[in-house]
Amino acid sequence: MKRIAMVHTVRPVLASFPKLLEEVVGEPLKIHNLLDEFLASDPAEIGYFSEENRNRLLYDLKACELTKADLIVVTCSTLTPAVQLIRPFISIPVIAIDDAMTEQAVRIGRKIKVVATAMSTLKPTIAKLEQEAAKLGLTIEVDAQDHEAAYTAMRAGDMETHDRLVLDMISQVKGYDCIVLAQASMGHLQQQSQQIAGVPVLASPILCCGMVKERLQGGR
Repeated sequence: MKRIAMVHTVRPVLASFPKLLEEVVGEPLKIHNLLDEFLASDPAEIGYFSEENRNRLLYDLKACELTKADLIVVTCSTLTPAVQLIRPFISIPVIAIDDAMTEQAVRIGRKIKVVATAMSTLKPTIAKLEQEAAKLGLTIEVDAQDHEAAYTAMRAGDMETHDRLVLDMISQVKGYDCIVLAQASMGHLQQQSQQIAGVPVLASPILCCGMVKERLQGGR
């Protein structure tokens, strides 16, 4: 049985992602979950991802390494820039939640809207999109907005309010080639968001799971 270690920062993703991953991979997996809420709450409070948080993430990934997993998955896009820095120091392949999503987004169109609930997610997602575009020699235009009230509702366990606020935000987005839902906690709204927006809407969980499946089967 394949073994996957995961680092999560919010409980709704911890609750939903492992099941989705098994469904996409199509076989039972041995999954080890590590929840570190501080890595999301602290950047949201101070406005940036600190050196102390990078060290904290390094220790979390080292703990995952000790599980002897085949892969490590980090399910919070706020952590992606730090994940890229830490990867060389981890002996197990590390997949960031938005790796597959950002790769796909820049291939869809040049004008991209990033939608988030936590402000701390915006800069990392924009940076990852620009990085992926540069790899392909593309120039993109990225606009972004957040909704802190939706993030607060999600943190309080009020997903009904979270979902309503996010979908209302989506309904106001016009004139873009695609929309990127920047956080895994928004992934369950992908289909509804696409129906509302009328353009491709990308969510990281399902695309990340597809990348994990490919890696487990010996792909890139």
